[in-house]
Amino acid sequence: MSERADVIVIGGGIVGTTTAFFLSRRKRSVILLERGLTGQQASGVNFGGVRRQGRALEQLAMSNRALETWRHAREWLGEDVEFLPSGHTRVCYHAHDAEYFHRYAADARAYGLDLDVLEGAAMFRRFPFLGRDVLAASISPLDGHANPRLAAPAFGRAAARLGARIVENADVVRVEKEAGGFRVESAAGDVYRAEQVLICAGAWANLLSTQFGEPVPLMARGPQMAVTEPVPYVFPFSMGVYTSIKAESVYFRQIPRGNIVLGGGPPGPANADTRRASVLPEHTVAQMAQFRRMVPAMRPLHVIRVWSGVESYLPDSEPVIGPSSKVDGLFYAFGFSGSGFQIGPGVGETLAELLDTGSTPIDLASFSIRRFQRATSTNPEIVTSETSP
Repeated sequence: MSERADVIVIGGGIVGTTTAFFLSRRKRSVILLERGLTGQQASGVNFGGVRRQGRALEQLAMSNRALETWRHAREWLGEDVEFLPSGHTRVCYHAHDAEYFHRYAADARAYGLDLDVLEGAAMFRRFPFLGRDVLAASISPLDGHANPRLAAPAFGRAAARLGARIVENADVVRVEKEAGGFRVESAAGDVYRAEQVLICAGAWANLLSTQFGEPVPLMARGPQMAVTEPVPYVFPFSMGVYTSIKAESVYFRQIPRGNIVLGGGPPGPANADTRRASVLPEHTVAQMAQFRRMVPAMRPLHVIRVWSGVESYLPDSEPVIGPSSKVDGLFYAFGFSGSGFQIGPGVGETLAELLDTGSTPIDLASFSIRRFQRATSTNPEIVTSETSP
């Protein structure tokens, strides 16, 4: 079998499905190839935070763009992805982190992100449930959270209604440049052709970028997620701890039916080859201790389920977004390092604009894959493993 389109998107996570959606709105023909089911990996197993604050300033233009899509999701998709714009709050335990909250708020204002930073008595009046170790809170009132299990599949279905071809269970094994564009072959022997290709295959993207001489030091890690029994609904917002101490970095949100979704702390093992990731029991126990520190009232809660998935991380924690440095018509978007859910629709819209018109007003230079070629040339021992320790 052979099919042709203007653009082939490889990877059916939040970035792939939203790119297909926005390209289809631009009347471009799209084939999206997903090795499993849309939203099955990192885009469907994450926390679901729709968080702009705390991102690198260079990400905020796409992050703001994404927020507009989240706000219109129900209207544009014709279904509910449970986006709740109830605010996002970061808290901290250390004086230097409180100082950072103020600096970041001042810097982010120039990028259209307005934050409220509270300390001491003012903070405890706003959040009386916080533990007394908490020194400061940074509040992003327009952010919120959504359901990651629903989002990418919903964008995929919306793209299909606009004419995109969504092909699940299509494991891409080879991408080749040929006259007039690209040839993409699946493990089943199916062949697809297009003028442009976007690789947004998460933890498996390096297998394809390496075919074009652009390897990256991509690592697979597993988020440590849990959910509690349902309790009265009192936390409409999402909240997390900002800290350089990984064990302290936990976060939570409550869904309207009462369950509290928990995450954070050190990641667990993940293997891109087997497509499996694990939650370590000791991580869940440590998480609960940190949640009790942040919100002592969580002490009696029972965890009823845990899960993980395969996420892709890069050494600088910044994604690769933009054109190949070697091949015209080839584009990348991967390595979001556990922070791709919120920004995904903004990346998808930006890439659709870039692929359709050849340019975008958003500066993508700092996300170029070139930075890893420079790193490899200066450090030939750099590892390009697909599996974390």
